[in-house]
Amino acid sequence: MARLILLNKPCGVLCQFTDEGGRPTLKDCVAIPGVYAAGRLDTDSEGLLLLTDDGALQHRIADPRHKLPKTYLVQVEGEPDDEALAALRRGVDLGDFRTRPCEVRRATEPDWLWPRNPPVRFRKSVPTSWLEIVLREGKNRQVRRMTAKVGLPTLRLLRVAIGPWSLSGLAPGEWREVELPADMPTGRRDLAKPQPAPRRPQRRTR
Repeated sequence: MARLILLNKPCGVLCQFTDEGGRPTLKDCVAIPGVYAAGRLDTDSEGLLLLTDDGALQHRIADPRHKLPKTYLVQVEGEPDDEALAALRRGVDLGDFRTRPCEVRRATEPDWLWPRNPPVRFRKSVPTSWLEIVLREGKNRQVRRMTAKVGLPTLRLLRVAIGPWSLSGLAPGEWREVELPADMPTGRRDLAKPQPAPRRPQRRTR
């Protein structure tokens, strides 16, 4: 049976299990051999990361063609106006690619939010705001680049949900194992399915 781990990745932890420079990695949080990240999360970002030991499941979660929604809470510098929000929803041109349309709304800081380590650096003269952004793709540092493009630099970024899985109940560095939905394909399930018997070659008649 494939394993699926939900981890609340802390800020500053690399999204890999080894690092020659001695920086914190996933190994410091999850001491389970044979699992690897299904998708990525920037070192300076926090929140939900899925880990599995099954290649087919990893592909299903990470591949944007399956349109698995990923929900982020984003603290930005400045106050978003309607024009900036509309631009994010339509998709913005980042030079090397244009983002797909997404869901964006104003949000408030959640009451369950933990202090970040290291703390976010604020400018006293500039207000900050929170946004909820739901993407169905995931390019490198995409959310940060999107908000910067519309004049709202990201200060703090948390991923709070991926598809049916959420961060709820997990403190930074904590993880839990969950059962897979019945309709979620895995390589191990596919191998477990009975295979059709090979067809016998037919004799040719003259």
